[in-house]
Amino acid sequence: MTKPIPRIGSRRNGRIGSRKNVRRIPKGVIHVQASFNNTIVTVSDVRGQVVSWASAGTSGFKGTRRGTPYAAQAAAVNAIRTIIDQDMQRAEVMIKGAGFGRDAALRAIRRSGILLSFVRDVTPMPHNGCRPPQKRRV
Repeated sequence: MTKPIPRIGSRRNGRIGSRKNVRRIPKGVIHVQASFNNTIVTVSDVRGQVVSWASAGTSGFKGTRRGTPYAAQAAAVNAIRTIIDQDMQRAEVMIKGAGFGRDAALRAIRRSGILLSFVRDVTPMPHNGCRPPQKRRV
């Protein structure tokens, strides 16, 4: 007869460090980063902890097709699908970057049924940028 292995404390259910516990999140922030090569959609709560994310690459698109508007729409739908199960009703949207997926991702977010409190463009803009290197003398 074998000796039973003692189970300690919170490891009773078998999952150690389970971060996927379902919390109710009534309000959140949706970040859309749209570059020319990929679109990343991240959903976080108001404290900034990431709840769900998806990109055009994780949505099954490879190569140059990741930069397309349809890939951005698919990424937005995949990121939002999990948070609708967690009862998110309202969200703020921050859009960053100059990629082709900006409008498509925003359209997909609007169609999902989440009320948007505001949509903000947070693309970094240089206010005249860095000083250029010194001209080369011959």
